[in-house]
Amino acid sequence: MTDYRTKELLIDVIARLLEGVENIAVGVLSPIPGSAAILAQSRAGGAVNLTMITDREFDEFFLSGGQIDGAGNINLLGVGDYPGQQARWSGSFGSAFLYYLVPRVILFREEHTKRTLVEKVDFISAAGSNEPGVYRPGGPHALVTNRCLFMFDKARGRFRLESVHPGESVESVRDNTGFDFDCPTHVPETPVPSTATLKAIRQDIAPKIA
Repeated sequence: MTDYRTKELLIDVIARLLEGVENIAVGVLSPIPGSAAILAQSRAGGAVNLTMITDREFDEFFLSGGQIDGAGNINLLGVGDYPGQQARWSGSFGSAFLYYLVPRVILFREEHTKRTLVEKVDFISAAGSNEPGVYRPGGPHALVTNRCLFMFDKARGRFRLESVHPGESVESVRDNTGFDFDCPTHVPETPVPSTATLKAIRQDIAPKIA
């Protein structure tokens, strides 16, 4: 097994989710998704358009939140009842708009605990689903955490456990997740980054992100 760091595993997981995508947008304060996008671009021989500040249509974007729930809703506003939250965060900005229009949105949360992955968010900054009949080409595609990879089932409006990272199990994921999720009979272990991937992340991508 190659010697890797958790952040490098997450970069590799996200890069594999980006295979076949032509236009990717990344926020400027998202170093792990940004590294994954550069890695995906490198693997595609440069045939991927990567935008840091978007002024064009794109296929994939990344969102996170202080809270994420099992319906794919994210909270970027704060903890507690609006408008008197106990803690306030940065705010929603354009997340609700992007969540509706970008074809595939990968949710990313490095801290996987019941504090961050909750049964129901305290405030919906961007909704994971919508009422029938609403035009919505975009929405959640996957959720990547430091414990596992979830895929989002739009028809059911909930997450499905896709793989668990090395050192984790279905039980450890359940114990640290505040929402219910679908789980197949067999859940594979997330593949670890190859030696070539780690070399690319450390020698080529890290300086670009820095």
